[in-house]
Amino acid sequence: MYETPLGITTVLKLDYDQALEETKAALKEQGFGVLSEIDFKATMRAKLDVDFERYMILGVCNPPLAYQAMTSDRSVGLMLPCTVVVYDNGDGSSTVSALNPMTAIGIIGNADLETMATAATDKLTAAIDRLSTVS
Repeated sequence: MYETPLGITTVLKLDYDQALEETKAALKEQGFGVLSEIDFKATMRAKLDVDFERYMILGVCNPPLAYQAMTSDRSVGLMLPCTVVVYDNGDGSSTVSALNPMTAIGIIGNADLETMATAATDKLTAAIDRLSTVS
């Protein structure tokens, strides 16, 4: 697992389908539900008639944290849900990356949201870290 200013990332020695399944399970363990799934490969094929690797964009939400954030600042809804991506590296491995909530909240500049963003970051980090143990 490694972190960048934008996200929390791991590369798994799992094929895409297994990585996607394990990612959803790890997120669920940390209290996140999957609200949306965007199949980027299928979208690019349908809209632009171009090929792209298997790439899923998951919109995930931890309801208690989202509620806490929304009651503090309604504009945080622009940052919800949290984004997690899973993509095929083409060599039998897959990459999983989650947007770092601290980066997103930093844009808003509301200090009250930092506690929630820290908790969300910790939970997403735990989910990504757990994935490292399954590959």
